[in-house]
Amino acid sequence: MKEKQYLMAEEAAERLGVSRATLYAYVSRGLVRSEPAAKGSRRHRYRAEDVRRLQRRKEQRLDPEAAAQDALHFGAPVLESAITLIDDGRLYYRGRDVLGLAQERSAEEVAGLIWTGNLDAGPLTQVERPPVPHVARPDLSVVERFQVVLPLAAAGDLAAFDLRSPAVVSAAGRILWLLVQAAGSGEGMAGDGLVEVLRHSWSLPDDAVPLLNAALILCADHELNVSSFTARCVASAGGTPYGVVQAGLAALRGSRHGGHTERVEALLREVGEPEQAPTALAARLQRGEPVPGFGHRLYPDGDPRGRLLLEMARGRRPRSPAVALATAVAAAAKDLLGQRPTVDFGLVAAAGALGLPSGSALALFAIGRTIGWIGHALEQIEAGTMIRPRARYVGRLP
Repeated sequence: MKEKQYLMAEEAAERLGVSRATLYAYVSRGLVRSEPAAKGSRRHRYRAEDVRRLQRRKEQRLDPEAAAQDALHFGAPVLESAITLIDDGRLYYRGRDVLGLAQERSAEEVAGLIWTGNLDAGPLTQVERPPVPHVARPDLSVVERFQVVLPLAAAGDLAAFDLRSPAVVSAAGRILWLLVQAAGSGEGMAGDGLVEVLRHSWSLPDDAVPLLNAALILCADHELNVSSFTARCVASAGGTPYGVVQAGLAALRGSRHGGHTERVEALLREVGEPEQAPTALAARLQRGEPVPGFGHRLYPDGDPRGRLLLEMARGRRPRSPAVALATAVAAAAKDLLGQRPTVDFGLVAAAGALGLPSGSALALFAIGRTIGWIGHALEQIEAGTMIRPRARYVGRLP
């Protein structure tokens, strides 16, 4: 059952176990947001999400052991971050709507926003672009190539051991230039910006730039997902930016995270033709198999990132067979499951629209998310603490 978005005063106060006067005090302190229940009405409604958050805080105070046990499960906050807000089905980087950023700003500007708080391309434009170490393995996927070249480049980048914020930002710029160049033949240094270099690496036409740019920005961060938390752990231990990104990549490739894109690719190959979409998805349901790429626990009404990527793919490549297939599968999933595409599905649709090879959706995810990993590393270095949770021992006693 879909959770309510708003509660009236009586229900909100009852759920919190407080009087209405206390509820109004919570509103005045900014703990619960309210608005008129209807135009011109004197009655107010209250954000259910805020009420649920206060309920969780109360439960954690009453039972701190249970709170600690649940802290690393989906949904329970474990540390503070000023980078990303997910609220009421929308996504924000440092208070700015991400859908707007994806369509109006460059990836460099968004990197500047996440790393420094300013929409400034300076952190990347002022960084020297490093050469890509040679990898004589044409059989490797793009992300596997990233995992090979990063440690090779790190071995020759002694400046990366300087963990002061400006030095970390410079190292992050070198890492991003390295990744976009390594995405293709390793000779993609033409172009003034990240997306131009990436376009050249993949030999794409000029009109691919808006879709590539949006994909990187939409993937840049998503709060404390498993790869970003992993990146923060490495940063908290004093790891270099290269170590942070390598750790993030290892987590991202997991099938429950960014590797989910490969399951979406397999689904589209299985469906084959647009007209087969309803039958193919129904057959999966009959076999008790999941349909990857649909439904997100943080977005009950649909992942806005997946929606925008699919819309842009249709707008840029309206005659693409890959886009037609993705559109048909999305429609079938909505009819059969009542679910909408996630960012994983949107990335696969975008990669298909541009004619990129299998695995490229994950590469886009990795390059974009590198921006966020560095942002989290900078926050963690500034915090100056090491992430070291305790385990609750359940084994045999001595």
